[in-house]
Amino acid sequence: MSTWSIVLAAGSGRRYDPDVLKQYEEIGPWRVIDLSLARAGEVSDGVVLVVGADHADDPEPMADLVVVGGVRRSDSVRRGLDAVPADCDIVVVHDGARPLASSELFESVIEAVLAGADAAIPGVPVTDTIKQIDDGCVVGTLDRDDLVAVQTPQAFRAEVLRRAHEGDPDATDDAALVESVGGTVMVVEGEATNLKITTRHDLGVARLHFG
Repeated sequence: MSTWSIVLAAGSGRRYDPDVLKQYEEIGPWRVIDLSLARAGEVSDGVVLVVGADHADDPEPMADLVVVGGVRRSDSVRRGLDAVPADCDIVVVHDGARPLASSELFESVIEAVLAGADAAIPGVPVTDTIKQIDDGCVVGTLDRDDLVAVQTPQAFRAEVLRRAHEGDPDATDDAALVESVGGTVMVVEGEATNLKITTRHDLGVARLHFG
């Protein structure tokens, strides 16, 4: 079974700093995306790195292919997916801004797909009370026992992921697109340490991890 990974690093990170791309920040001797690429490379036959146009010509020796992303996250995934060989069996999609995902987590989602799922995603329990609001007012309280916070890496049967992306749909993650075409999405145990770098505080936490 052939496995390829798509590492997404084309986002602008507006919540982080409009003048700095978080995926290129440094954690020790590495950039954030170096750590994400390294983990993806450990479990993949090939890795596609999706970058912004300004970084299209940057040397990226840890990636097998580099492509320029699109306007939306889903557009960037499709650009990466177009570069994945047609005979690939499993595609893993990972956010370049999640540098702390372990190789074991990558293996866990891949194994779930090998076991029969169309997709497998990491989830961690929701610890805060979640309120549903409408125009600033609470209209309901959700049962957090039925909720998980979803992470990447996410693994997919390649043909199902390609079908889910037909027609250029958009979603906050690819599992939602697979759900929309009737695919089975399994949840595996995520990692509390697998934070997505969104703020400078997150970067500080990641640096402490490697400190």
